[in-house]
Amino acid sequence: MEELITRATEFITEHSAWAGPIVGLLAFGESLAIVGLFVPATALMIAVGGLIGTGTVDPLPVIVWAAIGAILGDWVSYSIGRRIGPSVYRRWPLNRHRPMVARARLFFRRYGFVSVFLGRFLGPIRATIPLVAGVMEMGRRRFQIANVASAILWVPVMFAPGYLAARSLGSVEHITEGHLLGIGAVVAVLTVAATWIAARLLGRVDRKRKRAPLRPANAD
Repeated sequence: MEELITRATEFITEHSAWAGPIVGLLAFGESLAIVGLFVPATALMIAVGGLIGTGTVDPLPVIVWAAIGAILGDWVSYSIGRRIGPSVYRRWPLNRHRPMVARARLFFRRYGFVSVFLGRFLGPIRATIPLVAGVMEMGRRRFQIANVASAILWVPVMFAPGYLAARSLGSVEHITEGHLLGIGAVVAVLTVAATWIAARLLGRVDRKRKRAPLRPANAD
């Protein structure tokens, strides 16, 4: 995975015009149900943020492509869930990730609109919440508002660590292996923090689920 990210970063550095489409495609893949678990978009977006910080990549096209990819990915997942319905949970590959799907369903039932917005920032359920929202027949307008708003915020957040690190270090020549390790440590801390928040929220949902009945599936 690290080698793939390295090669992709090198390609973008040499062919900056392709930065937008590549990042957009990765953001799209990471937002798809289940598929997003295997797409290294987050790590590459942080690396591209560093290229933006050094002036290697033009920020506007990359940000636009990434936002569009993220929006379309969630939209496709939502549409699949709405079209197929609850039976999608029993199909491959979702039937092999039942605990994750169950948590996403509980999270959505408890928080509704907010879960779609926050779900994009929570790794364990990011790629599943839109699908669940579709299955639960969340209103299209409400879903798209949460989808678009979260994507617009999520993209800069993903670029920020690499961008800030590159801006503080100056040109590419000044970035050493130690600096890269430092960026990696920041990424690790952010990942752990996001996972901890997700675990706390999901744990709270589980506890409430045991104490009280859930709202009807079509409440949202």
